[in-house]
Amino acid sequence: MTDQPVFVLGEELQALERAGFETEEEFQELLARHPRVLDFGSPADGRPLRLVLVAREMGVPTSTESGSAYWLDHLFVDADGVPTLVEVKRATDTRIRREVVGQMLDYAANAARYWPAALLQRSFEDTCVKDGRSPEEVYAELLGERSADEFWSTVEERLAAGRMRLLFVADRIPLELRAIVEFLNRQMRQTDVYAVELTQYRGGGDLRVLVPRVHGEVATAAKSPSGRRTTQRTTRAEMDAAIRSRPDPEVRRIATTLLDHAAAGGRPEGGTARYRSMSVYYPVSGRQVPVWTLSLQDGPVRDDLSFAFGSITYHLGRERAAAFAASLPAVPGLVEKLEALPDKAYNAWPSVSLATLASAPGALEGILSAVERLVDGQEPSA
Repeated sequence: MTDQPVFVLGEELQALERAGFETEEEFQELLARHPRVLDFGSPADGRPLRLVLVAREMGVPTSTESGSAYWLDHLFVDADGVPTLVEVKRATDTRIRREVVGQMLDYAANAARYWPAALLQRSFEDTCVKDGRSPEEVYAELLGERSADEFWSTVEERLAAGRMRLLFVADRIPLELRAIVEFLNRQMRQTDVYAVELTQYRGGGDLRVLVPRVHGEVATAAKSPSGRRTTQRTTRAEMDAAIRSRPDPEVRRIATTLLDHAAAGGRPEGGTARYRSMSVYYPVSGRQVPVWTLSLQDGPVRDDLSFAFGSITYHLGRERAAAFAASLPAVPGLVEKLEALPDKAYNAWPSVSLATLASAPGALEGILSAVERLVDGQEPSA
């Protein structure tokens, strides 16, 4: 198809011809300085996303012990704390057809595990300084009265839940990429995937016109019957209702005691999955550290308690994670997973069913004691 010019009507009619970006660096710099060209709004209600840049060339590690293995072109975040990962390619780069998709999914999977709130906050504030902006002024505009720490904790939680936005940006979006984006958007429940075709037109002098076109919005709207994403978090009342439906009184006691302990000494955070779940953050060494997640799934057989060793290791180090593992009781089904942690550099999320805990006398009390020692910074008892 022949590219048609666009026309600017002033004192006279001026034709602007379609022009590619000379380098990928020019393309990336444009997006970093003018994120509004990507602000196509929420498909549900059309509200502006209000994207702000966290970092260009954001490092993506693949373990808690390694440095950055990959580099994401741009990381943005919106006012609701939803991360937006952006990969930029020119149409002349053949990787835009398929290869970039695997690249982006690799970034997203590792970002969900290895980008803690503290790293994201530091990266954002460093970017503000480099761009000659005051972080305080940007926070005031973005957050209003909300605290920065609370905001970045929300971003970390959204990443961990897979609640993010993936954008493929190019001056031309090939049909192959459009098809993949629409397929992924239909299949991925928590993550939105878009392809943004940003067409550039140039005229006389420095006159430039940028025309964005978004692909994938229809698939996003089709994810739920109402055209809205279902992102409500599980409440304590919903957890209690699910617990009451369990036939085993010991399972009910264990689940209720865990949630009561979380409410008394930690910060419970409801999950956004289809089943009922709550993750708990405890104050450890001045940080809010996710320690465990209680999941009440389709039935009692699948109810379980999992331990966030990946997060514990990141926040507190491998030695503290190892001490916590040593403090946990030797419950069948869990002990084998704990023994495998060193080979995984403590980057794992071992779980145990509530039915197993119910059949192991003293297991719950041992777990709560281990959590309290972790919070207090105590070594495991001999």
